Amino acid sequence: MIRAFLGIDLPLAVRGALQVQQFLLPMPRKVDPEDLHLTLVFLGDCPEIALEAAHEGFDALRETQFSISLQGLGLFGKDKPRVAWAGVAPSAPLMRLQAKVETIARRAGCPLDERKFVPHVTLGRFSPPPPADAMRLERAVALGQAFRTDPWEVAELTLWRSHPTAKAPRYEVLVRYPLAPAA
Repeated sequence: MIRAFLGIDLPLAVRGALQVQQFLLPMPRKVDPEDLHLTLVFLGDCPEIALEAAHEGFDALRETQFSISLQGLGLFGKDKPRVAWAGVAPSAPLMRLQAKVETIARRAGCPLDERKFVPHVTLGRFSPPPPADAMRLERAVALGQAFRTDPWEVAELTLWRSHPTAKAPRYEVLVRYPLAPAA
């Protein structure tokens, strides 16, 4: 079994902008800046044969490059926030690509999460904070709604292996899949 996910790596300028947002948010635990990414499909603990089939499907994908940008901040966990994130500006090409890679992974036999895809970059994961800390975090996220990055060109997809550790997962690049230049 290999714990893996397919996603989009972020340019340094975007990572820098996200680090500023992480600094401004009163979160107890932040994602390491080098681990910031946009997950397209989490493959879970995937049998090696299914991961190989998914790899072959991702490798055969013939998609073109497209631009995306980040906008706004948010929290997952409703009244007990557990994750802070930066959102992705609406992107039809991103949503089409995500649907295709999810279909490939599902057909390969990877144990996919059933949650609806919400494009985001996770900034921090934590236990639900006490009410006063949660209120400060919610206020900081509300102030971050004006957050925007410049658009960047998505030129490749990355398949990462996730190694769980006590502190935070450690990610290892397995394969990069280049996208075709836009015509």
